[in-house]
Amino acid sequence: MIMEWTPSAWGKNLTRSPSWRLTLQGLTLSLTVHGTTYEANISDDESYGVGRGIFWTDITIYPDHSSPIKVDGLPNAQGADLAGAVQAAQTEERLRKDIEFLRDAHQTVLGWLEYKTRQEQKVERERRWLTHEMQAAIELARPTIDLRAVDARMQEPTVRVRLGYEAAVMERSFIQWKTNHRLQWASLNDAHTGRELIACKDLFDRVERKPLTEEQARAVICFDNRVQVVASAGSGKTSTMVAKAAYAISRSFVSPKQIVMLAFNKQAAVELAERAAKSFERLGMGDISVEALTFHSLGLSVIGKATKQKPDIPDWATDTVGGVRKLTEIVDKIKDSSPAFRTQWDLFRFVFGRDLPTFGSLSAPDVWDENGNGQTLTIDGHRVRSREEAMISDWLFYNGVDYLYEERYKLNTADEDHRQYRPDFYYPSIDVYHEHFALDAAGNAPAHFVGYLSGVAWKRKLHRENGTSLIETTSNQIRTGVAFNHLADELTGRGIRLDPNPDREIPAGGQKPMEASELVGLVRTFISHAKSNCLTADALRERLNAMPEDSFKHRHRMFLEIAVPIIEAWDAALANDGGIDFEDMLNLAAEHLESGRYEAPYELIMADEFQDASRARARLCRALVKKPGRYLFAVGDDWQSINRFAGADVSVMTGFREWFGHGQVLKLEQTFRCPQSLCDVSSQFVSKNPRQIKKNVKSDTPAIGPTLRAFQVDSKEKLADAIEQFIGTLSDRVREGSIPVGSNGKVSVYVLGRYNADRRYVPSNKGRFGRWVDVSFLTIHRSKGSEADYIVLPEMISALRGRSFPNTRADDPVLALAMPAGDDYPQSEERRLFYVALTRARRGVIMFTTRGQHSSFLRELESDGAIAITDSDGEPIHEEECPSCKHGVLVSRTGPYGEFRSCSNFPACRYKPRKKMGAPNPLHSLRATLPKLAATMHGRERS
Repeated sequence: MIMEWTPSAWGKNLTRSPSWRLTLQGLTLSLTVHGTTYEANISDDESYGVGRGIFWTDITIYPDHSSPIKVDGLPNAQGADLAGAVQAAQTEERLRKDIEFLRDAHQTVLGWLEYKTRQEQKVERERRWLTHEMQAAIELARPTIDLRAVDARMQEPTVRVRLGYEAAVMERSFIQWKTNHRLQWASLNDAHTGRELIACKDLFDRVERKPLTEEQARAVICFDNRVQVVASAGSGKTSTMVAKAAYAISRSFVSPKQIVMLAFNKQAAVELAERAAKSFERLGMGDISVEALTFHSLGLSVIGKATKQKPDIPDWATDTVGGVRKLTEIVDKIKDSSPAFRTQWDLFRFVFGRDLPTFGSLSAPDVWDENGNGQTLTIDGHRVRSREEAMISDWLFYNGVDYLYEERYKLNTADEDHRQYRPDFYYPSIDVYHEHFALDAAGNAPAHFVGYLSGVAWKRKLHRENGTSLIETTSNQIRTGVAFNHLADELTGRGIRLDPNPDREIPAGGQKPMEASELVGLVRTFISHAKSNCLTADALRERLNAMPEDSFKHRHRMFLEIAVPIIEAWDAALANDGGIDFEDMLNLAAEHLESGRYEAPYELIMADEFQDASRARARLCRALVKKPGRYLFAVGDDWQSINRFAGADVSVMTGFREWFGHGQVLKLEQTFRCPQSLCDVSSQFVSKNPRQIKKNVKSDTPAIGPTLRAFQVDSKEKLADAIEQFIGTLSDRVREGSIPVGSNGKVSVYVLGRYNADRRYVPSNKGRFGRWVDVSFLTIHRSKGSEADYIVLPEMISALRGRSFPNTRADDPVLALAMPAGDDYPQSEERRLFYVALTRARRGVIMFTTRGQHSSFLRELESDGAIAITDSDGEPIHEEECPSCKHGVLVSRTGPYGEFRSCSNFPACRYKPRKKMGAPNPLHSLRATLPKLAATMHGRERS
């Protein structure tokens, strides 16, 4: 429609405007003057102007590249019509554009939704899982639209009126577009799983000797690109793995040659291959086989094919015992060629074998005095008041320096308010005293050491006034490493000759220094972790420099100075043999895969015992599935991660998605081994660590008799007889028929040892039980994957000195230089080791302990109400825990002054209750300790 305006005669005359004609068609405003037409687009406000005067309205056109054209004389009433017409045209144009925008957006959305639907229908036809990669590809193909603009326009009433029924159609499409497609796809995969459970029931029922459980079958069907299965102890993880291979082949997802099952040792790989072969045979697939390899053999294969030259792997580089033996040879050679290294090695063992707590904190005591005060034991048998003082004592002993600890000061200082002054150390051959002060770099004591600085000042003044010689050391000097050079200068300058001797005879009752074999083992573990994390010597030094200043950095520095030349010599030994070690092999194989120099033929990679994967193994798995369209199926149980000493890193499993970018995490919570009561106790115990994956372990295995028992004998010497007596009684009951036999007509018993030395608890004449009971020994570490009717744990003890379960020696802090942040829950790996021991039993676990040496794990189970500790006749034990050391119990003794009670751990703990035969005062130890705490940490104030 065309609208037209012209000036009135009056307006033209009064405004002296020429004759003109104005038309509006669509968005084009045309002004004709003197036969020439000028046009403007009313959507561009700068191309025209309409001015309202008192009576008349003027119109101006702004042509491109020419002067404005202005006319006047349009009555204001008609000018208002013009403005209304312009506004109406603009509104109509905006409406047209809005609808055009929505229709374009709708077509875009429809196109992608149709594409998405086709992909979903395709995987449904092929009976496949809609994988993460497929979902990501669909999302990547999703075009971009201005969703905010779409929503705004869809809310306009005029737009909806103009669209009519089309508005509802668009709205449905936009809602689908905005739907959380990941949730929708999860629902599609759930539906797929339901269909496959029915369609593949025959395969799932026959693939193993017993039909798969639903949770096993669901894990098999879940064919996403990254799948982790958290498998409870005895839940059939091997069955799930071989079923996965059979399902993948039967569904033609991958060919047999594109499947590899990875195990951690050759025996496990052989078992996987045999189990797979038997499963295939049951399914009529006897002519099919899949590869089962160790990480070791796969890595070698990758390197060989990538470089056309397969490297050698010396036996000592992959065998733990052989590696330690080789490392011992290397250390001996370095010591022979480098006196400086020898000194560092011996100093670390003797003086720096134990870490220090943070400045001002208490360390765990080694022994206790009669008042319940904790003390630290030195190599030469002194009981000192702090770990720092123990380091000084050990250094003096190592160097052959004669000293007295807390010897009485030569002058009397005691009065009615103060006891006699006893300096920390006294060197009689040079008549010099030595005080070790708990002072930082600024000369300040810990904030809670009330009055400590006044005691320091008093001691210094006393020595000055009496002319006695005083050597001072401080906590800061110990922690920065200058204390011992300073002490050496002070002592040698006064005539003492230092005589370092690592072979000096250790007095009876002294704290043994770190054994050379222990330090070798620590270095071997450090090498594994450093190489697994691809850390060079420079990178290790950078990590050292970045450590917090309140840590004992000097000890870490000393260790690194020892470890680096050993690592270099280790690598040189490998080069001389023309080989590489296990960590090198894994990292090199991963590098070849990551760089594309070699592409492995496998599309389905299944990794067993994933809880014991090192970071190097995890890196190799990640490299194997780098190419799109590949699948990782990792099976393990973080509750059974017990091989950190061999380089395992449980965070690989607990941080599965962080390692692999995404992934399905499924659980096998149904166990076929332990009765429910044993599942409940073991699960409650191990799951107290919050950094582990939660599981709810269920069992249908019926209980046969008590599932958890604990017997106490008087001493370790009686343990072997008690265990033999128990097995004899068990044999008699099997013979009598009161205990049913197992599948082989016997009952099986594992004696599981925390240490190899626990083998001695297997009865020497076990053959006499052979008709009814099979007895064998395994360490707990080697028992994983095994099971028996009954498990015997022979030494559930916590000894103040010597072997304990749990082993109270935590991972050495120096390992943190080569590892990521680890699991810092107390005794986390020992707790998992105990869980492994408990869950080997099909019927029950029998634990043995000794009086006053109950394992902390045993005490925890007792506190939780899971067990009651009894004597060998089943009578409950009623004992009173020592309130000082918390390890022993109070026992009655007879002395020169009659009967008294003291700790069963005497002489390590000398605690005695104050009241003869009375109930101990629970506040006694606290009252005895608090008033002296500040004074007894690192030095004594005059009190």
